[in-house]
Amino acid sequence: MLALALLGFSVAAPLVRLSDAPALVIAAWRMGFTVVVVAGVLAVGGGWRAWRTLSRGDGLLSVCAGVLLALHFWSWNASLHYTTIAASVTLVNMQPIMIAAFSARWLGERATRRQWMGIGVGIVGVLIVGIADMPGGTPSLFAWVPFATAGSATGPSLARDDAIAIAVSRNRALFGDVLALVGAATASAYYLIGRRVRRTLPLWPYVGLVYGTACATCIVLALATSAPLKQPAGELAIFAGLAAGPMLLGHTGLNWALGYLPAYVVNLTLLGEPLGASVLGAVLPGIAEVPNPLTVVGGAVALAGVILAARGG
Repeated sequence: MLALALLGFSVAAPLVRLSDAPALVIAAWRMGFTVVVVAGVLAVGGGWRAWRTLSRGDGLLSVCAGVLLALHFWSWNASLHYTTIAASVTLVNMQPIMIAAFSARWLGERATRRQWMGIGVGIVGVLIVGIADMPGGTPSLFAWVPFATAGSATGPSLARDDAIAIAVSRNRALFGDVLALVGAATASAYYLIGRRVRRTLPLWPYVGLVYGTACATCIVLALATSAPLKQPAGELAIFAGLAAGPMLLGHTGLNWALGYLPAYVVNLTLLGEPLGASVLGAVLPGIAEVPNPLTVVGGAVALAGVILAARGG
């Protein structure tokens, strides 16, 4: 199931990149298609009856998980419009490190010294990915592009335009990286809640609550921001693909596993997503985005930190 979930997750970033719709619209339609399928399963199997025995605390936690999932989709979808697929997928998959840092107090799963070492290594990898996303890489951190230089009449203007272009491009990439990290934080909280609630609530009733809340949240946010929910058939096909792969196969597979395994172990499945998504992003004609060497190095360091943190228990 975890292997199938990884396959489902790997197609998410390329599909989002192929869409021209706003981030909230993508998330709303993705969840809408998913909720239709989950509602059918609950109606046929009668799983909705489990809600009757759900405690108020677990019910509120499930609703919170749905809101966090919606915020995760918004921030991560938006990040793909500002930064590269490799950087976005690597940064959003810092979830196991974040879970290792916060699960000790809430779930009683305390991080060891080796896990904290892995967290440090992961942070270094995140910084490398962020630097790699900047125009010019590391040298651009220290380079100063003058806004006025001596010379011909066109010299200062060209220098000023170059500096503005570099600054705009750099800020876009950094903004995308921050959005991806926000996506990692919200997803971490979502999985931590899932680990707790899934101990008592079966899979389909749980995802019914979470996915339904996430869908409603995305629709409300889309309407509040005047995002165009009406989309052409080509976009709807992309949204259906996101529902079938990343949602029903990916998220639902991991939510199933949360009933049997610690959250950080389940999230280890996501370590293969940067590789799968980057390969698809490089070979698909509509994207053809090959990650630069520094991004690959940073991603490898970050994922090595995740592995060290997860295996240090």
